[in-house]
Amino acid sequence: MLDVFTDDYFMKKALLEARKAFDSGEVPVGAVVVCGNQIIAKSHNNTEQLKDVTAHAEIIAITAASSFLGSKYLSDCTLYVTLEPCVMCAGALSWAQLGRVVYGASDEKKGFMNYGKRLLHPKTKVEFGIMMEESQSLLKLFFEKRRKGAY
Repeated sequence: MLDVFTDDYFMKKALLEARKAFDSGEVPVGAVVVCGNQIIAKSHNNTEQLKDVTAHAEIIAITAASSFLGSKYLSDCTLYVTLEPCVMCAGALSWAQLGRVVYGASDEKKGFMNYGKRLLHPKTKVEFGIMMEESQSLLKLFFEKRRKGAY
């Protein structure tokens, strides 16, 4: 049975984006925005290449999705992201009134859930732990390589 249009399917697409970030020396976080079972935006962290601390996967994906839809509001969309969004990204997700956020790995240090779901729009649904192990493994490998000076 195909896993098309499931959370796992879309998280796998976000993990492909995270791998692109990993391969280019960026913290491996990937994101896709889905609307009506269609990926309308995809991105990965790009802070190093752009020399821009706001170039997180989520921010780039929100911008691309808004452009695709011609709307600043994404209430009918789901964001799949490999790592729990930070406070900055949660703020952007709130302003975009995102319908749903699904993330893989938790971020105990910088994740928005340290402050609670109240940082998101009140109607935004949150799910987590989807492909958590795969997301964590890629992050762990990245930081091991960074400590060894591979990046």
